[in-house]
Amino acid sequence: MRQKCKFLIIPKLDELQKSLELAQEYGFGFEYNDFFIPDVMDDEKLTDGIIGSYKSHKLPEYCTMHGAFFDVLVFSSDKKIRKISEERIVTSLDIARKIGARGVVFHTNHNPDLTSEVYAEGWLDSNESFWRRVLPKYPDLEIYMENMFDRTPDMLCGIAKRLSDMPNFGVCFDYAHAAVYGSDIDGWVEAVSPYVRHIHINDNDLENDLHLAVGDGKIDWGHFKVCFEEKLSSAKTVLIETSSIENQRRSAEFLMKLGII
Repeated sequence: MRQKCKFLIIPKLDELQKSLELAQEYGFGFEYNDFFIPDVMDDEKLTDGIIGSYKSHKLPEYCTMHGAFFDVLVFSSDKKIRKISEERIVTSLDIARKIGARGVVFHTNHNPDLTSEVYAEGWLDSNESFWRRVLPKYPDLEIYMENMFDRTPDMLCGIAKRLSDMPNFGVCFDYAHAAVYGSDIDGWVEAVSPYVRHIHINDNDLENDLHLAVGDGKIDWGHFKVCFEEKLSSAKTVLIETSSIENQRRSAEFLMKLGII
């Protein structure tokens, strides 16, 4: 039996009291999704205002944050694109410190249609070089890399293996993404199991990334439970990644009945 895991929800700032009540009812933390939008990141006054709105309330003790991911390519061969991508990540990490998040999620962002060894090695080398410079500057933050359009776990696990000596780096395993874009969920689970620290879950039709309430789609959650308990025990946190409070509550009730929460 795995150790107890902390579950999180995405708070809605315009319905914050309801988010806080749901979090308190189930003992959930938050994963902030307010700060990866470029127009927000470019407006320090707006960013500080959002942070202030959250911090004017008693927030859950353990929270994480989703970092910048739109067009963030630290592995780009274009040095100008690489520079702004690196700036976006650093801004995300600085915002996380301001709001008191414990961890920040970023995407792999590679193109799954580019399958040459040269491309994969370039991605790995560039990411390793960047994160080895950045990770020691943020020892207070857990930094997670998440699978997005990845068809196999090879590149994600490749960078996790290279950075396994960095204590604050790990994998965010998005189970729903793997169910849609991958072809072998058991292979995914086996591959990421040594590196996973954070998990994202929601439901879909196994063809599209729909972010449905857990239990409303076609993902086999009985199978997830087995994987979660037997293979993904190194994960400390799980985000129920669906936005509406109604879907978050339905997901929580479904997971409780299944014995996962």
